[in-house]
Amino acid sequence: MELPAALYVPEEDGFTATALTIGPWDVGLQHAGPPAALLLREAERASGIEGGQTVRLAYDIFAPVPVGPVRLRSTIVRPGRRIELVETVLDAGDGRPLMRLSAWRMRTREGGETTAQEHPAPLGPEESRPETAAFFTTEVAYHRALDWRFVEGSFNAPGAATAWTRPACELVAGEPMSPLQHLLVMTDAASGISAELDWTRATFANVDLVVALHRPPAAGWLGMAATTVLGGAGAAQCTAVLFDAEGPIGRSSQSLFVEPRSPA
Repeated sequence: MELPAALYVPEEDGFTATALTIGPWDVGLQHAGPPAALLLREAERASGIEGGQTVRLAYDIFAPVPVGPVRLRSTIVRPGRRIELVETVLDAGDGRPLMRLSAWRMRTREGGETTAQEHPAPLGPEESRPETAAFFTTEVAYHRALDWRFVEGSFNAPGAATAWTRPACELVAGEPMSPLQHLLVMTDAASGISAELDWTRATFANVDLVVALHRPPAAGWLGMAATTVLGGAGAAQCTAVLFDAEGPIGRSSQSLFVEPRSPA
């Protein structure tokens, strides 16, 4: 099976999504992980703090992103030499916002204090179980963009899960995927690996994604320990501890809209 080399191909006025961006709900719609990473890439390119670190990323998902052309535009909402807020918006070429990122960035300072934390994963990626998601309806889709290794839980069974990932492609053709881009491609799948409902009986798409980092991710394998809690009134929350080989790097949260699937 031949896979595209990247999630996006650059075009004159934006990017075109490849089949590796296809999500689980509709073959014509992207998984939110790839556009989240593309928005992050654009925000960092617009940044006025050279070599800074992105410490909080708040995504609003206004509508599904089609698999096809996308465009991005950025604004520095709060400029500064030490701290800034960058807003980036993605559309499908018609100007209607589909996803928005608000990213707080800070100047990097070397030699600061750190807090010792226990590693969230009891096993490393080499000792963990390879797995491919079984619920995607096409062979080439988002689940092929990363190499998945499960420490606990599963893509294909309900309950909390802990998993490692590494990139199996580039984000943008011709560019290596940065560690933070990798983290964003992965993190939106937290609600997928920790699903509490049967994919064939219910949808539980997230309307947002918030990632808070106390340090940048290192290159190599990245992972998350994810849990979903159902609220009983059509909403759910997914939270995850994010980590690299050295230990925790931050946390994520997602608000899920839960709804029964219509009969086929």
